[in-house]
Amino acid sequence: MKTRAITAFFFTIVMLASLLNGYAFTGFYLILSIVALLEFYKMVKIGGIRPHRNIGVFAAAVIFLLTASYHFFQFGLKYLLLIVPLVFSVFIFELYKKEKIPFANISYTFVGFIYVTVPFCFFYSLGFLADFNNYNFHLPLAFLLMLWASDTGAYLFGVKLGKTRLFERHSPKKSWEGFFGGMFTSLVVSYVISRFFPEMNPFIWAGMAVLIVCFGTLGDLVESMLKRSLDTKDSGSFLPGHGGFLDRFDGLLIAAPVVYVYLYLILNP
Repeated sequence: MKTRAITAFFFTIVMLASLLNGYAFTGFYLILSIVALLEFYKMVKIGGIRPHRNIGVFAAAVIFLLTASYHFFQFGLKYLLLIVPLVFSVFIFELYKKEKIPFANISYTFVGFIYVTVPFCFFYSLGFLADFNNYNFHLPLAFLLMLWASDTGAYLFGVKLGKTRLFERHSPKKSWEGFFGGMFTSLVVSYVISRFFPEMNPFIWAGMAVLIVCFGTLGDLVESMLKRSLDTKDSGSFLPGHGGFLDRFDGLLIAAPVVYVYLYLILNP
């Protein structure tokens, strides 16, 4: 617990500091998304799959940087087409590998983009949702605070009151009591946020909290399903006491795209 607490404290400080400046935000989450993708590729290799790691990482960096360029420099979306030949080069490179399951290798290379890189791009884009030309840390900060509140509430209520299993097949320790406890704490945090960031009314913030809790929990279950299918405990060991980055951001991977769509539709009627 001491190791977990120390790691959590310093990593949280770094994360919050990265939110204060648009360029620091870009650099931090670019690195974070690449490390998480490397963890994913490392995990699937345990199951005998050999994804195209180098192409995948390079393509992921290009996707993220093109997203950042779109927000910072108003690059046209047409430049995203530059990744098409890069991504489809995976098929060509697979021709020269002597593998028994070539399309499994190709598939997991693409799954890495969809499961890891794209969600991080959606989370990153929350910083520019209110104004495409200017970075604002309010939405990314609110997202993280609500996600952490959900995790903390689910743990505390689950330990004290948890009896009814939520999804025992993939996560035996999760309970419905913990889920609703996480919902309660996240809603409380959303109300506090609405007092500091009045650009959206409390009901919109509350809707964001509900989506984060629901889809963040599903994201946790999805990563548990992945780890169980590969018979591994943690995605990595980069964070002492916490495992890897995928373990810490599994809730973000499913929740971020959903929250972005929700807020985009509300803020751009």
